[in-house]
Amino acid sequence: MFMRKAAVSMVMGFVAAACMAGAAFAADVIGTIEIQKAMFQHPKFEQVQKQLRSFSEKKQKEAQTAIEKESDDKKKAQIFQSKRMEVAKEEQKLMEPLEKDINLAIRTVAGQKKITVVVERTAVFFGGTDITDAVIAQLKKK
Repeated sequence: MFMRKAAVSMVMGFVAAACMAGAAFAADVIGTIEIQKAMFQHPKFEQVQKQLRSFSEKKQKEAQTAIEKESDDKKKAQIFQSKRMEVAKEEQKLMEPLEKDINLAIRTVAGQKKITVVVERTAVFFGGTDITDAVIAQLKKK
């Protein structure tokens, strides 16, 4: 008898917890964004891409020159990998401020629209408020 009461109490507890979790989730307002579109529309995106292309071309030439002088295939691969890593680090360094700008714009727009959760548009099958254009407009205000 005691076991049955304990089991019923546990089930009731789980049901109550699930109901509270559902109520908390229902209070969230979901926004969606196309991050890639926002990135491409960032006012500084083209400038950053030009810098990155220039840096990449420079590193490619350095790698080509160094590889031509080298006869060992392992060392050639190391040179190539090293230059590739330098380009990746530079890309991260150049893109980080843009990502920060976009995150700030998302937070600003979400706050204005009383949105509590923002997810990538591709992750949403149905529903949500698309804030992509509002985020792009916020980025262009700067």
